[in-house]
Amino acid sequence: MSVGVVMLVHTALHRAEQVIRFWVAGGCPVVVHVDKTVPRKTYDAFVGNLSDLSDQVKFSARHRCEWGTWGIVAGTQAASELMLSTFPDVRHVYLASGSCMPLRPAKELRRYLDARPGTDFIESATTADVPWTVGGLSEERFTLRFPFSWKRHRKLFDRYVNFQRRFKLRRRIPDGIVPHMGSQWWCLTRRTLSAILQDPDRETYDRYFRKVWIPDESYFQTLTRLYSQHVESRSLTLSKFDFQGKPHIFYDDHLQLLRRSDCFVARKIWPHADRLFEAFLAPDARGAAGAEPNPGKIDRIFAKAVDRRTRGRPGLYMQSRFPNENWENGVTSAPYSVFQGFAELFENFEPWLARATGARVHGHLYAPDRVHFEGEQETFAGALSDSPALRDKNGRMFLTNLIWNTRGERQCFQFGPSDTQDISWDIAKDPSAHIVVISGAWAVSLFQSNANFADLRTEAARLQRIEAEHLRALRSPYAKAHIRIWTMAEFIENPMEALQSIVDLISNKGMRRLTEAPRMVDLNGFGQFLQNLKNQGMHPYLMGDFPVDPPAENATPPKRKPYLVK
Repeated sequence: MSVGVVMLVHTALHRAEQVIRFWVAGGCPVVVHVDKTVPRKTYDAFVGNLSDLSDQVKFSARHRCEWGTWGIVAGTQAASELMLSTFPDVRHVYLASGSCMPLRPAKELRRYLDARPGTDFIESATTADVPWTVGGLSEERFTLRFPFSWKRHRKLFDRYVNFQRRFKLRRRIPDGIVPHMGSQWWCLTRRTLSAILQDPDRETYDRYFRKVWIPDESYFQTLTRLYSQHVESRSLTLSKFDFQGKPHIFYDDHLQLLRRSDCFVARKIWPHADRLFEAFLAPDARGAAGAEPNPGKIDRIFAKAVDRRTRGRPGLYMQSRFPNENWENGVTSAPYSVFQGFAELFENFEPWLARATGARVHGHLYAPDRVHFEGEQETFAGALSDSPALRDKNGRMFLTNLIWNTRGERQCFQFGPSDTQDISWDIAKDPSAHIVVISGAWAVSLFQSNANFADLRTEAARLQRIEAEHLRALRSPYAKAHIRIWTMAEFIENPMEALQSIVDLISNKGMRRLTEAPRMVDLNGFGQFLQNLKNQGMHPYLMGDFPVDPPAENATPPKRKPYLVK
C-alpha cells in the first residue's frame, strides 16, 4: 500500500515541482490543487512541466483559496476526492502545501504508516483546550457568521462581528458534532477521509463550516472525530508559530535544526533556501531511519526565540518594542541602589559607601545643574554626558544606558526632591532597583543655609510636596523595587543598624560588622528649626516625630525595661 500526497499550491511553483518529483520518485502519487488566483498561463506552464509524470500526478478542480475562508477546504476536498478515486492503492492521504518540504525519504514515511494502518494523524482539540488561538475568537468562530474576508475587508469583518455580539445572534451547531481545532496539515486513512467526503450529512456540514472563521483548522479536525477508530492528535508536519500566530519561516541556517526534529515534512520553507532543497531533496538523502517524529527536540529553541522576541534581554531595548511602554523586559539590566537623604545627613557619605561596599557611588545624577558622576567626571561609561539637557531628553533611557554600560559593577547614586523627578515611577517599578529613603532629610540643607526664613519656609513646602509624591509612588501597589523607608526621626535613633543592613545588601558580605561609619552632620538646633517652620504655618511631617532637642550625638540610648505580655 502507498501514501498519497495532496498538495495545495499557490506560489513558488518551481519549488513545488521539485517536491512533487521527490514524492513521485519515492512511490507516492500526488494530486495538486493550484489556487485559482494563479494566472492561467502560469498554471498551464506548471502542468506542462509535469506532463512526464501524468500517471502519478493529477490536477484537481481549482478554487480560490484565501486565508481564513472556505476556499481552502473546498480545494482540499476536490483534491482528496480525486486522490481516492484515481489511486485505489492509497491507504493514507497526506495533506501538504507548496511551501512544505520533505525532511526524510518517502520510503520512511511509507514504512512508518504501514506500521500504523488504522491511525489518523490530525491535531484535534476542543476550543477549551486550544491555547494558540489569536484575536479573541475561540468558541465564537463556531457560533458567529463570517461572510467577510478578514484580510481584504477588515472593517466589515470587525463591524459584523460586533453587530452579532450586540444583538446576541448565534448559529446553531449541527447535531452530532463537537467543534475541534488543530493544524491544517494532517494525514488521514482512506477509510476516515472517504467517510468524511461521502457523509450523507456532508451538505449540512459544508453549509455550516462555510461561514466558520478559518474552517481549514476545524472542518476535518471536527469530522474526523465522528469516524476515526484511532486518532493521534498530532501532525507529522513540523510547523512552528510565533507569538502573533504567524508561521515561522525556515531558512538555510535552519538545516541542522530541521534534521534534529526527525519530522517527515516541514513548513514553511523559504523559496530561496537553496541549501535546504539541495540537502533534503537529493536522491541520496538519508533520514533517521525508524525515528519517531519529535518536534519537541527543538521546542526549547523555539520557546527561547519567542521569549527573546517578546521579552528580550533585561535592560536592552529592541526597535520593535521601544515605542511601547511596559513592553521592555525590565527598565534596567542589573541591580543598582538609590539613596535619598543620606548625602544630606552624613558628611562624605559617597566615598565612605564606596569604601564599605566596593560599588561605584555617584552623586545626584538627576541634579538640575549637571549630572554628578563619581569624581565629577564630565563623561562616563558609554559616552554618557554630564549635560542635564541631554539627560532630561529621556531620563529613563539615561538610567537604562548607565546600568547597561556598567554591567558587572554595582551602581549607586543619590536622589532627592531637588532633583528632576521624571524617573520617580520608573525606579519604583523597576525590580532591579534598591531604594533606601530617609524622608525629610532634605530639610538639613535648608537648616544649614543662611537664607531668609520666609524663603526657607516656601522652599520647604515645595520640597515636602515633591517628596510626598515620590513616596506615594514607592508605596503604591505597582512598585516592584526593593524599598526601605525611614523617617528622619526613626533613622537617627539607630543609624548604625540601618547602615549595616544597607551595606550587607549591596556588598553581599554577610554579617561583617562595620568598622567605620560616616560622620553625621551637626543637628543641634534642627528640632527648633522644624518647630519654627510649624510656627510659621508650614507642617514638616515627613521627618517624623523629631524632638525639639535631640539626644547628643553618639549618646547611648536608655535601656528599655523588660515587660511581660500575658
